[in-house]
Amino acid sequence: MLSNIPISAIRAFEAAARTGSFSDAADELHLTPSAVSHAIRKLESTMSTTLFERSARSVRLTPAGENLMRHAGAAFDNLRRGIEEVAGRGPQLLRVHCAPSFAAQWLAPRLTKFLAAEPKLEVRLAANTEYARFTNDDFDLDIVYGSPRGDGLEVIPLGEETVTPLCIPQIAKKIRYPKDLLSQVLIRSDVKQVQWHQWFTANGLEAPAIYGMRFDRSFLAIAMACGGVGVTLESTRLAEREMASGRLIAPLAGRSTDIRYVGHHLAFPRASRQRRALRTFVEWITSELAQPGEKTRQSGHW
Repeated sequence: MLSNIPISAIRAFEAAARTGSFSDAADELHLTPSAVSHAIRKLESTMSTTLFERSARSVRLTPAGENLMRHAGAAFDNLRRGIEEVAGRGPQLLRVHCAPSFAAQWLAPRLTKFLAAEPKLEVRLAANTEYARFTNDDFDLDIVYGSPRGDGLEVIPLGEETVTPLCIPQIAKKIRYPKDLLSQVLIRSDVKQVQWHQWFTANGLEAPAIYGMRFDRSFLAIAMACGGVGVTLESTRLAEREMASGRLIAPLAGRSTDIRYVGHHLAFPRASRQRRALRTFVEWITSELAQPGEKTRQSGHW
């Protein structure tokens, strides 16, 4: 029977089963949705079975389809790995999508070290707040702020972060107790999951009305705090360079209740798990987060 089935039909089936959409499979394979549908119907006819349950808005694998996908998915994963190994004599491109502040404050400063250790890898980094759509094959992995969205993803939490008030040393001299912040200019990061009112509540105080400096990116709030504008409530992971240089300090370290939470996650399609370039990058980033200098607990696993 295998000799009667074109490999293009199996490829169309695998893409549709992996993405859960004939349209997304068509985009990936540079075909029309009708061409993908026709190839799969021909495959079903040849095999005398139904592989997908079709509705007006979606498609879903039948038990027979799930069985075939277990074999087809593994076969295409092996094929991808083989092509990578054969083509591995040149640089392998890894396309990384990342939340802007994590990219600017933590990832980008470390990439030089990573690339020096992995000369056969080339990293293309894009940073914005949109979630990566892996179905269009633009990115290999995504580092997101918050919870990743999408089906069929492998998700690794990137450890806990500590959120605490940060400011320049001159301002810190005026802050000895949590209540001292009530008379300071408080910088607000609008999209942060941990806000000032939560910090004040955790420290037994009623949060004041916050006016003035508001930003939609942590790296902007950190930059303004470095400029002496006021006090920002930020992750010590994102501000590690500024704290290491002494430009920012935590005036209430050991004298207040900090908030710890898992802010960032790394996500990639499960079908890509065996790619050497991706595995190398994931192992590197989890190793970096586990370094003694990292005060966050690494809670993810590979």
